[in-house]
Amino acid sequence: MGETVKVITLTGNSTESWEDAAENALDDADETLENITGIEVESQTAEVDDGTIEEYRTTLDVAFVLNR
Repeated sequence: MGETVKVITLTGNSTESWEDAAENALDDADETLENITGIEVESQTAEVDDGTIEEYRTTLDVAFVLNR
């Protein structure tokens, strides 16, 4: 029997970088999900104040195999 993979969308935040925001989202997912098999970056955005990036945001699709 084949595996079933579920994909969820998460948005991570960071004051450092888009990469750090993605890592934060993946770290949080890893605490509650088993069998994560991959991620896909959907978008990268930022909150800007007075011409300076205040917070980076990375939205990811996280794929994981469902347990039977």
